[in-house]
Amino acid sequence: MKEYLTSSVFFGAFISLAAYETGMLLKKKFKLAILNPLLIGTICVMAVLLLLDVDYPRYKEGASCISYLLTPATVCLAVPLYQQLHLLRKHKKAVAGGILSGVLASLLSVFLFSKLFGFNHELYVTLLPKSITTAIGMGVSRELGGIETVTVAVIIVTGIFGNVIAEFVCKAFRIREPVAKGLALGTASHAIGTAKAMEMGEVEGAMGSLAIAVAGLLTVFGASLFAGFL
Repeated sequence: MKEYLTSSVFFGAFISLAAYETGMLLKKKFKLAILNPLLIGTICVMAVLLLLDVDYPRYKEGASCISYLLTPATVCLAVPLYQQLHLLRKHKKAVAGGILSGVLASLLSVFLFSKLFGFNHELYVTLLPKSITTAIGMGVSRELGGIETVTVAVIIVTGIFGNVIAEFVCKAFRIREPVAKGLALGTASHAIGTAKAMEMGEVEGAMGSLAIAVAGLLTVFGASLFAGFL
């Protein structure tokens, strides 16, 4: 039975979708921020792979069809942005300033912590694209000489962390403006943060979608510049 399951070409895709659906059910039932579907799904997939003794290459081969949809899914985030174009025109200066400051804060924090903990250049550039979507971050890491697999892990952790603490941070600092919430989540936590922004409202989701694209482009140039600092 075990051999039959793991040999299936769709094994990776099946356990990925089943694990994510498990996370969704837990989130709906208990309504706890820590029960993020992506976090729960990741833990479930790891547990299944360990239990069935399946190596990562075999899992990746089966899950490749899901990975293929990553870029189109990111592009589709432009739809809610198009529906809120009037807000973008109205707040264009605040939007530009907010995204730029978020990107600089991300890059600068990686540089400072890398200096503090004595990271080498390879690990430093691996962490630089931590706050942008995986589709862009992998390319940035590869071009700068980083470790792509570690970059992907860091991007996912960053997104989940931002998704989990989003509501708490907004309440703690009394951030009530929908545009500000969306920009913050999209800039700091890419697509996973934007998913949370969409739960908050249409405006938040639209601004988060914009932030993903603009922050991604700014990080491509910014990371190349910061890479030379260490």
